Amino acid sequence: MFGDISSFLLDTVFTLFGAALIARAWLHAVRMHPFNPVARVIYQATNWLVMPLRKLLPARGMVDGASLLAAWLTALVYLLLTWLLVLGLVMPLSALAPAVLVSFLTVVRWAFNLLVWVTLAQAILSWVNPLAPIMPLLQTLTDPLLEPIRRVLPRGGIDFSPLVLVVLGQCAVMVITRISYAIFAL
Repeated sequence: MFGDISSFLLDTVFTLFGAALIARAWLHAVRMHPFNPVARVIYQATNWLVMPLRKLLPARGMVDGASLLAAWLTALVYLLLTWLLVLGLVMPLSALAPAVLVSFLTVVRWAFNLLVWVTLAQAILSWVNPLAPIMPLLQTLTDPLLEPIRRVLPRGGIDFSPLVLVVLGQCAVMVITRISYAIFAL
């Protein structure tokens, strides 16, 4: 029971922090104003890791390499700690190369999870409270991804593009998870 609780807490903390790092990179890509309240919370929560990395890897154009590198490092530490918690031993050097690749896939999985969460929040708020203060931020983040889907779907009274994006995002998460397990099974 202690192992299950520890594993759950480890997964929750690292997934939320990894999602915050990816959200930081996403906010940079859409040029969100740094004084946006949500952006400020994300920046304050992640500055301790991103700012030292920014000296090595400055942001270029729409790509915030320091935030993405921080997300990858977070995923690598997460995998190493999970290995230690589940198996009770330090990861052998032979498993380090697969762990590097799986940590990259973990970041991609976190990114798709974040995409699903943000799209669901935006869709639900659009029905319940379309004038919510967070709606402009959610629309700024999701509209570039929803517009291509809207062009393909037939026009009607209900916008099904968020549903399509959520389904595609969940399918991507499943595929990435399966690939990650297959890499460690080799």
